[in-house]
Amino acid sequence: MNIKEIDSICAYCGVGCEITGVVEDNTIQKIYAKKETAVSRGKLCIKGKIGWDFVHSSKRLSAVKIRKKFLYKNELYFPKEIKSALNNTIKEDEEFIYPPLELAYKIASWKIGRIRDLYGSDSIVGIGGARSSCESGYIFQKFIREVILSPHIDNCARVCHAPSLKGMRQVIGEGAATNPFDDIEEADFIMIVGSNITEAHPIAATRVTNALRKGKKVAVFDIRETHISASATYDITLPYESNLLVLNMLSFVILSEGLEDREFIQKRVIGFEEYKKSILSDSYANPDFFLKIKGYEYLSELIKKVAREYAKSNSIILWGLGVTEQNDGSYAVEAMCNLAVITGNIGARGKGLIPLRGQNNVQGVCDMGCLPYYLPDYKTPDREGKKTPDMINDMCEGKVKALINMGEDIAHIHPNQNKIKNAIKELEFLMVMELFDVEIAKEADIVFGVKSAYEKEGVYINAERRVQLSSPLVKSDLPDDWEVLAAIANELGSSFTYNSSKEIWDEIREVASERFEGASYDKLKQNRLQALQWPIGKKGTKRLHQEDFRTVDKKAHLTYRRYFLRGMVEELYRKRRSGFYLSTGRTIAQYNNAAQTKCSNTLLKRYSDDILHVSKEDEEFFKDIKEVILSSKYGNTEPLKIKITKKLKKGTLFCTFHYAKNKINYLFGDEGDELTKTARFKSIKVDIIGVKS
Repeated sequence: MNIKEIDSICAYCGVGCEITGVVEDNTIQKIYAKKETAVSRGKLCIKGKIGWDFVHSSKRLSAVKIRKKFLYKNELYFPKEIKSALNNTIKEDEEFIYPPLELAYKIASWKIGRIRDLYGSDSIVGIGGARSSCESGYIFQKFIREVILSPHIDNCARVCHAPSLKGMRQVIGEGAATNPFDDIEEADFIMIVGSNITEAHPIAATRVTNALRKGKKVAVFDIRETHISASATYDITLPYESNLLVLNMLSFVILSEGLEDREFIQKRVIGFEEYKKSILSDSYANPDFFLKIKGYEYLSELIKKVAREYAKSNSIILWGLGVTEQNDGSYAVEAMCNLAVITGNIGARGKGLIPLRGQNNVQGVCDMGCLPYYLPDYKTPDREGKKTPDMINDMCEGKVKALINMGEDIAHIHPNQNKIKNAIKELEFLMVMELFDVEIAKEADIVFGVKSAYEKEGVYINAERRVQLSSPLVKSDLPDDWEVLAAIANELGSSFTYNSSKEIWDEIREVASERFEGASYDKLKQNRLQALQWPIGKKGTKRLHQEDFRTVDKKAHLTYRRYFLRGMVEELYRKRRSGFYLSTGRTIAQYNNAAQTKCSNTLLKRYSDDILHVSKEDEEFFKDIKEVILSSKYGNTEPLKIKITKKLKKGTLFCTFHYAKNKINYLFGDEGDELTKTARFKSIKVDIIGVKS
């Protein structure tokens, strides 16, 4: 027997739990967490514990496959070298050929080069990367920008936390968590806004439950009752799309009652008087507005209580996609930053702001520059590229001819799926790097099967800026994402001479020196179980903004963004309430597009299909109905099983989106955050057009 124990990082959410894999003969037998680790502290959620089966799944993609239809369309134009190689015996089936990697690299590079020559560099775009390592993310943006010469690079932050980056940078100059997760327990008052933290970020949630046991106070703002809100000090159920409204109300109470930290404001804040004047003169910022909102009248006094607790305590705010996936997500993030700044609840132990990042490396790939408006280290590019929704529009119009996709299933997890499917059909070339035959891979011309996080070395950065070096638990003959890109780059005439992920990371340390200069592989290995938080020089940085903010003048800049009456709030205010509002989210046993989690039988048994949750107050409407079809102006779902719950208010619905076959994301259109175009996944009005009894 050859049994090893290898320390690494969990391959799921942005909490970044440290794991130890028990491996025998290159097969994972078990995964657990050591008690001495900084994040997991010896605990893992169910996905971390048993959701590793996907590594050995028979459904994993082979090294490469090329669609025969693509070859037939291009065979007249192929150079002799490619034609000759294709004439040799190659494994094939009805739809695909399975060539050697070297030939696939030549075909991909030839097609990319031909499109670039015919239509220009801007006709090629790149999307993805948040499930891969920093090294692959860095090479991805470098490939798009320096090899293709296109500025159009984006990642899944576009559908999750782009508003957090935008809103936080606007006020305090940095778009990342200010504090470590441990500071949740150090705070006296914890606000959780728009996050079902126990299911979406379970190990971070243990900090909250520990705080509650210690007698700390917790306020939860959400559109439904969640597991954590049931035990919170203040359980605040909001109307859909009212985050900004309520956050402004908290500031209104603090300022009208003189609870702000005047000394902190005088030393470290710009624009306070203008901000105060604007908010106190806005009738929508007064919490008494809720006295006019039927079913939510109690919020008037509750908001005042929470505001006083927050201002008088050492307080920390956590938030999730319930904030960012809205029309005013960036503005709501600004409002939370404003709250922290005017009360001095930032830059110290137990005082701060923590956006709960979704994917395991979405923080990292943003740090690496996989965004249209930032280079690595958040430097400004010479030319700003297009965001994903704009790329999709350009595909529909024939302006974008090629998409290079690295681990982001835009044909499932993005909104407006009817439009996306049409956009993909207009492409001349779609290249995908993936683990499984997910929806976007099913549309691709060339699919490269690549290593998973458990099969490679690389750096991942969690939601608290913790820079974590993963180790491969098992060996794989598949290429890493960066190896695919480097090989194609070299075929296109570039010189990507990297022999290891360490060589790439050393380049990153130079290019993004402000955050990573001191973070050598050796240092990261030495600190594997207690990983350092960036910026890393001689040591890491646990808390940001202790002395200065990361703006040009080192001050926080307050800007008031007023709420505009709309949607469910307007219907309630004008007494014209009708129909149903839907919100979507995760469940603990599945993850995102479920590509990995569906390959765990235990997880699949726990949650094998998306379920529509319906309010107990609407039970009569759904009497004797077991399945419904939801409809919006953008599309319809497939029939969904329903579950009656007391955790939702009348006229509101909730559903997960893990299974592509249910077409949940066909309901959502292009509406989204005003500044970042992040989709409004957390609120859409739907009709019920079909039922099955």
